[in-house]
Amino acid sequence: MKKFSNTYRFLPYLPEPKRTKEWIDDVNCLVDEYNQDNISRTKAYQAFFLLHPEIKWSFLASMVSRNAGWNMTDLKGEIFPALLSHKTCDLLFMTYERANWSIFQDAFPQLLLYHYSTLYKKKMFHFFQEFHISHFMEEEWDRFWEERDERRLVQSLIINEQHLIQDPVIEHGLYKRKVFGTSLFFIEDHLHFSSVLFPTLDGDLYGASVHGFRKVENRIKLGNILFELLFHPEYHRFFLGFALKVEHTGSRRDYEKYCLGVPDTNTPLLKKAYGKITHNWAHHKDWSVDKIIEGNWYRKQDLPVDVIMTKWFFHKQRQLQKMAVAKKFFKGIWPSRKKKKMRTF
Repeated sequence: MKKFSNTYRFLPYLPEPKRTKEWIDDVNCLVDEYNQDNISRTKAYQAFFLLHPEIKWSFLASMVSRNAGWNMTDLKGEIFPALLSHKTCDLLFMTYERANWSIFQDAFPQLLLYHYSTLYKKKMFHFFQEFHISHFMEEEWDRFWEERDERRLVQSLIINEQHLIQDPVIEHGLYKRKVFGTSLFFIEDHLHFSSVLFPTLDGDLYGASVHGFRKVENRIKLGNILFELLFHPEYHRFFLGFALKVEHTGSRRDYEKYCLGVPDTNTPLLKKAYGKITHNWAHHKDWSVDKIIEGNWYRKQDLPVDVIMTKWFFHKQRQLQKMAVAKKFFKGIWPSRKKKKMRTF
């Protein structure tokens, strides 16, 4: 197996496969190189979009991945550690990280096989089974190769990714008991599970939210709304301008420095906040084998009435800051014998 020492050499030329196993090993090596952490994933998605702008999902994935990084470092900032126990913060981080890793582990081989298909000038999608990619996506990439329907491909990738994480993350026993199935979700909106922001260099935050994050159809709807927003002819240049200028660090400082009157969250750089996390697939299951694809998952979504979320989001941040200060205050004055009775999420 070859080693690609420079993680951000995008992308090395691989000769057309003569020895299938060696070629698959090289592709897997590339996936592993870029699936190190949230930073490397975000950069890889964006770099791929710049290389293949017809694959719009890759830019969407990079912007959503930026949000995942900000959510992760929130848990090491000044607010959330004051509101949540250390154990809960660690578990929430692993929820974000596992979903982030899983989607990349499945999607990036798809992007690579498309890339090398364009180089070899013939489809390489028959290798999808070697990477445990769903039969659904193999059919959709074949269709895209022939029809070039960019919107449908984005929607298919959204459908795939959200089903991909449903069982191993959303319905996973540990996460279901300790995160998604608990009263912790009374602050679901504050945890930003259901909200995604697209910053601009002008300091505005665009985005969308959805209720009922645990339902796959709701996350698919959110993904479709975000796609319409990200590539809206009126707004797209603002988001692309931000992405090209601002290197992703995982800290909300990435965009807060452009905003006026922003409550400073003091979130750290992701690489300083977390070490390397290793993952593996416990088992591979093709979700599409026993799932009926709903036609409304491909419905074009209208944008919300107000896509600028700047005031709303910073209002939420200030609320969280007040909650954190209040909790510290009551901890300081509460008798020690009653502290044990205080609920910690």
